[in-house]
Order: sequence, then C-alpha cells, then structure tokens
Amino acid sequence: MRGPLMIALNRIFLLLALPVALFAGWWFASAGSTDFYVPPLATILAAFDDTWFGPRLTTDVLPSMGRLGLGYALALLAGVALGVAIGLRRALRALLEPVLEFLRAVPPPVLVPILMLFAGIGNGMKVLVIVSGCVWPVLLNTVEGVRAIDGVLADTCRSYRIGGRLRMWHLVLRSASPQIVTGARQALSVGIILMVISEMFAANSGLGFSIVQFQRGFQIPEMWSGVLLLGLLGVVLSLLFRIVEHRVLAWYHGIRAVERQR
Repeated sequence: MRGPLMIALNRIFLLLALPVALFAGWWFASAGSTDFYVPPLATILAAFDDTWFGPRLTTDVLPSMGRLGLGYALALLAGVALGVAIGLRRALRALLEPVLEFLRAVPPPVLVPILMLFAGIGNGMKVLVIVSGCVWPVLLNTVEGVRAIDGVLADTCRSYRIGGRLRMWHLVLRSASPQIVTGARQALSVGIILMVISEMFAANSGLGFSIVQFQRGFQIPEMWSGVLLLGLLGVVLSLLFRIVEHRVLAWYHGIRAVERQR
C-alpha cells in the first residue's frame, strides 16, 4: 500500500506535469523567434521581471486584486442571500425565474457602458462589473442546492422544532454548501475575466489598463508579460480556492470517501 508521501508526490507530479511541459515547449518553440509580435519566452520573462517587480506592483497589480476581491465578496454575499431566499420559497422562485434567466443571459461586458453612466469611471464601476458577472453562478447554484435539501433531514428538523438560525446554518446552508462552492468556483474565473475587461474602459490603473497601454505602445514583450501574469494569478487563486474548499467541505469529502470504499 502506498504511503502518504508517495500519494502526495504523485499529486504534485500530476498537477505540475502538463504546465511544465507546455512551458518547456513554449520556451524551445520560441527560442529563435524573430517575429516582432511573438518574441522569445526568454525576452518575455526578462520584461516580466522589469515590469511587474517594481512600481507597477502597487499601482496596477494590487489595485486589480483589491477590485477583484471586493467584487467577488459582494457577489458571494448577494448570491447566497438571494439564492437561499428564492430556493426556500416556491412562489418567489416561480415569479423570479424568467427574470433571472433573462438577466443571466446578458453578457456582463455589455453592461460596462451602462454602468459607466450610473457609477462613473472610478473603482465603483469596475467592482459593479465584477459583481454583475460573478453573482449569477453563485445565485443559481445556491437555488439548486437549497431545492435539493434532503426531505428526511428537513422533516427531522421540523420534528425536533429546530428553526431560525440553527435550521438555516446546520440544514439549509450546510446542505447547499457543495452547490454554493461549485458556483463560487465558477464565479472566480468569471471575476478574473471581468476584472481585466472593466479596466480596459476609461481606467488609469490596473492589469487590463497596463496590457492595453503596452499593446498601443507596441511594447510587445511587456504586453505578453501581463498576459503571463494574469495566468499565474489565476493559477494561484485557483489553488487557494481549492485549499479553502477542502476545509469548508471536509465533511462532504469525508462522506464521499466513505461511500467510495463501500
């Protein structure tokens, strides 16, 4: 039987094998490139160090992460609160479902000009753009999670007269938490995309703003370094989310592991 160390090493290998292979392939394929628009990876990495490990770290990277964090947090709060309210009330769900489906189908980037009219061109607009896209995966998954609550557990709570906050926390939110986490994972990738898009409109800082400025100034290695940075940030945020997910859903993964062993 394999020990915990071997299992951990295998997981690390599976996690890093493809990215390392793709990175190596990019390095060797672009090594002799003379194309102005597709520079060698070595040139991009040199520009990466000079561009992002300096003043731009505080003027562009951190503000972008702040907007993403605030917009994502607001979307989680709004999505879970509205999703629980709609999921628990059949009449409210029937009333709002057509409207929700219509709003969900509207691409969030289309809302940028409209939000600019009402919120201006400051940070508020950028945060609202992130919220407008991230809230839907969380809300719809929360609704489905609340609707799928085990009827036996609900009857048990009713029999023991468990209500109010205890019922909401231990039955509703805990039962729906796997679906909520699924929606939150989807919303994270949407949030990163919308963060960049929102910073391409009437902005003076941020990763999206910087990448556009590099493109317009024909600073191609710097532009590619910004794209590379966005990819790395996405990977780091995904890993952090996975750590939080395993802590929040430790009970759920434990149940699934037991069921697989039967």
